[in-house]
Amino acid sequence: MADYKRGDTASWDKEQVRQSERSRQSAQQTGRKRRRRRRVNPLLYALCVVLSSAILAGVGWLLASDLCAFNKEAMTTTVEITADDSIGSVADKLQEAGLIKYKWFFRLFAAVANADEKIGMGTYELNTEMDYRALIMAMQSSSGNMNSNTVTVTIPEGYTVMQTIQLLAKNGVATEEALLEAAKTYDFSYDFIDNASEDLSRLEGYLFPDTYEFYTNMSKPENALDKLLSNFNSKLDDDLLAEAETRGYDLKDIVTIASLIEKETDGTDRERIASVIYNRLEGPGDKAGTYGMLQIDASLLYGLEDHEGTITNADLQTDTPYNLYKYAGLPPTPIANPGLASIEAALEPESTDYYYYALGTDGLHHFFTNYSDFTSFLNSDQYGG
Repeated sequence: MADYKRGDTASWDKEQVRQSERSRQSAQQTGRKRRRRRRVNPLLYALCVVLSSAILAGVGWLLASDLCAFNKEAMTTTVEITADDSIGSVADKLQEAGLIKYKWFFRLFAAVANADEKIGMGTYELNTEMDYRALIMAMQSSSGNMNSNTVTVTIPEGYTVMQTIQLLAKNGVATEEALLEAAKTYDFSYDFIDNASEDLSRLEGYLFPDTYEFYTNMSKPENALDKLLSNFNSKLDDDLLAEAETRGYDLKDIVTIASLIEKETDGTDRERIASVIYNRLEGPGDKAGTYGMLQIDASLLYGLEDHEGTITNADLQTDTPYNLYKYAGLPPTPIANPGLASIEAALEPESTDYYYYALGTDGLHHFFTNYSDFTSFLNSDQYGG
């Protein structure tokens, strides 16, 4: 600023006016620049609005189509839900199966619909006509949901129905009383179960030994038993069963033979034991008269409830249909629940001339074609008893 002397008031006032005018002109120019920068092309703005609306409408239609199952190619498939699954992994499985497209959108819907309170363990048949809600409802389990406690139970090969029920009860799946009631009275939807019977043995042979995940404290214990029956049903091979039928054996016969094998095997000789059973059922036997007489200790013991200790001569005379020393042919029911290896051995036995076998001190069974060799072995120090 210029150096003005005191009293030079006129000059001071003029300078102030000039500065004020310059400030006003500068502000006007800045305002005009700002107004020029804010101007938007109306056509471009309209185009952006139209495109944004179209994109949103398109995305909305895609999501709505997936949500409501519109325009999907007809398909039916199965999806298995296990105790390890979460809503996220369920969405993954549904997408992999081709039932949904947008996993994140299904997870969002599932959260709003409280799907974790509905979806439970099981194998479900689903199809592309089901919308999100229908998929969730189809994966419901009356036994429990994804928030319920679960337990892993391994059913050993050769367990009886009673042993299986006791094991399930011990692991908290349901009470022994409730499981027994279901095993005797529930109408299971399998042709191989005699629903007219109320005897526990109607399930014998069909509770497939395996490792399972169960909900604890199940309100419907029949669902636990059904899981084992369903597993058995899935293991059936139609071609092998057809082959068995050509020999005159039905499914119950095969399972019964498999149960005998399971209770008798040392773990290495299933097909060979099967050959002895078939030879005795079908062959003429030798001079000792083995025709039709299986003489299997495991079956005898099945018919002697709470039997303890070694088999006595009195036991051999006991009049039960499971005493195969007294009655020819197969026992009236399976005597245990066989594993897949024993079922396969019953369907495809080894071809031999053996009619006898006995356990040796080496822990293995020894097989014989004639009664003389068999009795010699029994009287030797190699016989394991």
